[in-house]
Amino acid sequence: MPNVFIAGATGYLGRHLCAEYKRRGFHVTALVRNAKTAGNLDADRLVAAQATRPETLTGLMTGMDLVVSALGITRQKDGLNYRDVDYRANLNLLREAERAGVARFAYVHVLNADKMRDVPGVAAKIAFVDALQASPIASTVIAPSGFFSDMSDFLTMAKGGRVWLFGTGDHKINPIHGADLASATADATTAGTAWLDVGGPEVFTHEALAHLAFDALHRPARITHLPDVLRLLAVRVVPALTPKHIGEPVRFFLTAMGMDMVGAFHGTHKLADHFAAQARVK
Repeated sequence: MPNVFIAGATGYLGRHLCAEYKRRGFHVTALVRNAKTAGNLDADRLVAAQATRPETLTGLMTGMDLVVSALGITRQKDGLNYRDVDYRANLNLLREAERAGVARFAYVHVLNADKMRDVPGVAAKIAFVDALQASPIASTVIAPSGFFSDMSDFLTMAKGGRVWLFGTGDHKINPIHGADLASATADATTAGTAWLDVGGPEVFTHEALAHLAFDALHRPARITHLPDVLRLLAVRVVPALTPKHIGEPVRFFLTAMGMDMVGAFHGTHKLADHFAAQARVK
């Protein structure tokens, strides 16, 4: 039975990764910050450690065949920033994997990262990918287009009565469900794939996402198009005027909104079903 070590296991994607590798017959070790508060993870073993503190990782990867990291922060907290977590914490994991003789290290990155190098969260991820690809360990980099959960911003705007789009709304994205992304990740690590740009089975324009959100709420669509110059202005202004835990995620969102985010098709989950389920939540 192969052994996999999953970092970021308590996050949205991490939970799907644990379940997918367990389903495929792996012995799953999940890295958590606190085993008592980790919740119901589909893992054979929980190990409590802080990836930001390399001394707590010593010996945890002995006997592992594969490490999969979905570790990263979506909101800055605990005094940590993107460089601390997305780069340094993952680098700590990589160095421990090297010492343990792990055969492969997989990392969940982001699609079109090279076009977003000036976004701090993406820059930290790029720095880690550079270190990973320079490592003697075989690597797999998974670059998803965006999660279903990210698309919930469209539903939130629709619930408020209006969806605001920049420019023509013609930029495209094929967001992917966490379970489908976990499956794509397991396929790629099993096949020894070095890099995978991946998305879900359906491509939407931003305009189509807005209509899909209103359809889920059974409301007529009310969509306002703003000049794209306002998005470009906001990319510069919002981070300067807001706390980092707000401004930096907004900067990423606004930057990604200015380009197509389409990866290789994978999975079966439909975004309309996700929106419908979210619309029923009060």
